[in-house]
Amino acid sequence: MTSSPPPDGPLAGLLVADFTRVLAGPYATMLLADLGAEVIKVESPTGDDTRAWSPPVRDGVSTYYLGINRNKRSIALDLSLAEDRTAARELARRADVVVENFKPGGLRRFGLDYATVSESNPAVVYASISGFGSGPAGAGLPGYDLIVQAMSGLMSLTGDPDGEPYRAGVAVFDVIAGLHATIGVVSAVHARQQTGVGQHVEVDLLSSALSGLANQTSAVVAGGVVPFRMGNSHPSLFPYETLPCSDGDLVITAGNNGQFRRLTEALGLPGLADDPRFARNEDRTAHRELLRPLLVDRLSTRGKQEWFAVLTAAGVPCGPINTVDQGVALATSLGLDPVVEVGPAGIPSVRNPITLSATPAGYRLPPPALDEHGPEIRAWLAAEESAGSTVPVPGGTP
Repeated sequence: MTSSPPPDGPLAGLLVADFTRVLAGPYATMLLADLGAEVIKVESPTGDDTRAWSPPVRDGVSTYYLGINRNKRSIALDLSLAEDRTAARELARRADVVVENFKPGGLRRFGLDYATVSESNPAVVYASISGFGSGPAGAGLPGYDLIVQAMSGLMSLTGDPDGEPYRAGVAVFDVIAGLHATIGVVSAVHARQQTGVGQHVEVDLLSSALSGLANQTSAVVAGGVVPFRMGNSHPSLFPYETLPCSDGDLVITAGNNGQFRRLTEALGLPGLADDPRFARNEDRTAHRELLRPLLVDRLSTRGKQEWFAVLTAAGVPCGPINTVDQGVALATSLGLDPVVEVGPAGIPSVRNPITLSATPAGYRLPPPALDEHGPEIRAWLAAEESAGSTVPVPGGTP
């Protein structure tokens, strides 16, 4: 494991008021924090829901919470109390960026909605993340990732052709929406440098899902074709799926004619690449039921690791199906340094995947305890502001 020094980062000086919880919002604000932004996490007195999402835990703390809340400071505010509402509004007034994922309109009664905040802070970049948008028809729908996986169509594509629909093994659309929110915030901050004026950034899980479904939604809107479950097969490529070897499955992705020819040569079946039924990708896709048993017959003569070595040496993209710990080990063996240690206690965390040569991501603060920085943040908010929205929180960055 590696530990990075605390660089300023490309977003140094940016103050983010984080009114988010669970996954999409906290993931977005963590990415901003990794890149140097000062993020103040505003929590209810009972804390972010993910603090209680366990097992698994590390030192009694949910690993779910730990995975998406590093580099932040925590203050617990009860927005039903006038004093805490005042503190929250002052934080929003000073912030360069506000990020929230309440139900649409949910912060209006506290004077923390975009319209109200932008009156006192016209330069604010205010990002809202919802499940189904802020319009009348979607605002009241609950924005849970699993529901969006179901309603977007993803689950209709996931699972065996004759089996039940399945969700993805991770809250994929929460993560994609968090990424989209981060891109939106950074774009709006850049635009503000040109105009001096902020704006409202809106991201919803359903729109992120339809964008993230990529070729599958394109098939619908551009081709009038409704995709369906194909197990591990691909609708437009073959072979591009799991194929059985003598001791288990190997993923093989021969995505073009050259790769397919190398595959057939490595398997000892060079004539298949010239067979008119298999010469082009569209031919292979159309005749996949004829081609698959020919490939499987040869693959069944050796184990998956042996074929992995043979095919990789031949230039054929392929790989075994790993467990998550094996995936982390693979990244480590490739020199990708997937794990960083955060804070004095050295809490292991997954490295920010963005590599910047001049202003790298930093890992300054461990995920905070509930209201860990509340007293110093309250004192700062109560003090007279003297240097704009980027006044540092007392205590600075360790």
